[in-house]
Amino acid sequence: MPKIKTHSGAKKRFKTTSTGKIKRQGAFANHLLEHKSKDQKRNYKGDMDVAGSDKKNVKKMLGVG
Repeated sequence: MPKIKTHSGAKKRFKTTSTGKIKRQGAFANHLLEHKSKDQKRNYKGDMDVAGSDKKNVKKMLGVG
């Protein structure tokens, strides 16, 4: 049986932690930032967990578990 290939778009967008959680970058932090407040922009920093309803599909694309 052939190996399952990793989805090349998914491997650029998602990372798995050592405990098995899947992290993603949050939205609204890339452009059109000049009219957003410093507080908003600071809150956009950091990674977020993938939603529970999406975990199955993301894991499948990454070839995890």
